Amino acid sequence: MSAMLWLVIVCVGLMFAPQALLQQLSLADFVMQYNFIIGLGLIIGAAYFLSQLVSFITDESIQHLQKKRTVETIEAKVKLLDPAERALLREFFLQGATLLALPQNELAVKSLLETNILEKVGNERHYAIQGPTAEYKISMSARIYLNRDVLRLPAGEPTPEELSYLIKTRPHFINGLVQPRKHAA
Repeated sequence: MSAMLWLVIVCVGLMFAPQALLQQLSLADFVMQYNFIIGLGLIIGAAYFLSQLVSFITDESIQHLQKKRTVETIEAKVKLLDPAERALLREFFLQGATLLALPQNELAVKSLLETNILEKVGNERHYAIQGPTAEYKISMSARIYLNRDVLRLPAGEPTPEELSYLIKTRPHFINGLVQPRKHAA
């Protein structure tokens, strides 16, 4: 990049410098002899910077369209959450956690991951009985669409009936994934 910038600066300087200045610097003969090469260098440098500009604009346009498509996908999915997906998303709020270890093979997890509502953070583990798990979080793009109404969480402190309903509707795999607390012997 800096080499191309210097190439363009030198070529512009030599091509458009006043003749009197070129005479004083003893470069007039050099410019006359290699005028074609200097012009070609200027064209190559300008083409390089133009291609960089086009590449930058294209990348920004693609990122903008991807973000727009992601938001549209999230909006559509939030309107059509099934009970298992809704219960899974409620777990983040019920446990007050930003990260949850979830089974990778679970259908609700896969669906929310494909629609960009969940993001895989990593920390994959493979268990012989449970299968593979990983840590997931709710994506920043989806957080603004997930509220108490969408997740069907009660406003304020839940009543005993609401609490028993929330416990009954928890995903079946949550109890198996809760890490047992270590007790000092």
